[in-house]
Amino acid sequence: MELYEMGVVTNARKALKKGKFITTFAMGSRKFYDWLDDNVAVEFQRGRWVNDPSVVAQNSKMVSINTCISVDLTGQVASESIGPNQYSGTGGQSDTATGAVAGFDGLGKSIIACYSTAKKGTISTIVPMLPEGSAVTLHRSLVDHVVTEHGIARLRGRTVRERARELIAIAQPEFRDELVAKAKSLGYL
Repeated sequence: MELYEMGVVTNARKALKKGKFITTFAMGSRKFYDWLDDNVAVEFQRGRWVNDPSVVAQNSKMVSINTCISVDLTGQVASESIGPNQYSGTGGQSDTATGAVAGFDGLGKSIIACYSTAKKGTISTIVPMLPEGSAVTLHRSLVDHVVTEHGIARLRGRTVRERARELIAIAQPEFRDELVAKAKSLGYL
């Protein structure tokens, strides 16, 4: 809202629904709700349309930013489960990532942003392999970058060896040696 009011975000370069924010829902303060009320710059649409990869792909330089439970050393992302234990649904993650990567201009990106650990720092979110039974929300060809508080792993166009190195570099430091050892035993390094 503030960026729009300052003229920083205008939506003027969009190919589809130029000048408009497109959303399926909104949540915020009373000020935000008042701003939304009868605002011609905001258009609410059904989730099935907003997240449709063919619609998402029509946006130039589309960036899909999502989070996850864990990422393995090849770049596969689990955002729904740990092993067979379900924690959430996919939402529009796979759809928006697919649309961004398949964008008409080839400039879209799929980014996963997550903490490097869970459970108060006791578990690495970057793992050698996803636990057996985990739902793979995004396969590795749909993940361009993974971001943690330790940096950015650039995965697009990289080999498995390069991906493993990139991901280990952004893992929590105390887990890196263990990840390197496991990556070597798996033949990744």
